[in-house]
Amino acid sequence: MWSKSLAAALLGLPLTVGFIGLMALLWPGELQRITLPWLLLSFPLWVAVMSLALMAKSGWRAWAWMGGTTALCFGLIHLAKLLGWAAELPA
Repeated sequence: MWSKSLAAALLGLPLTVGFIGLMALLWPGELQRITLPWLLLSFPLWVAVMSLALMAKSGWRAWAWMGGTTALCFGLIHLAKLLGWAAELPA
């Protein structure tokens, strides 16, 4: 139980941020208009991700799927930027 709780606490927020960031970057429309609705969905998604981690059969599985999904989300964000699919914000 401790390992699942630790996975939920340490990987829940990065997974949520990665997913929300990916959706905000790839969603069609102006980035300034679509960011706020996605950010408002971040807290319910964070709670859901942490709940799913606690439903895993073992702590290892919770760490594996959360870590893998987090790495996949951030990898896809970088890939989308590299390929030019995501608009860069002006500095």
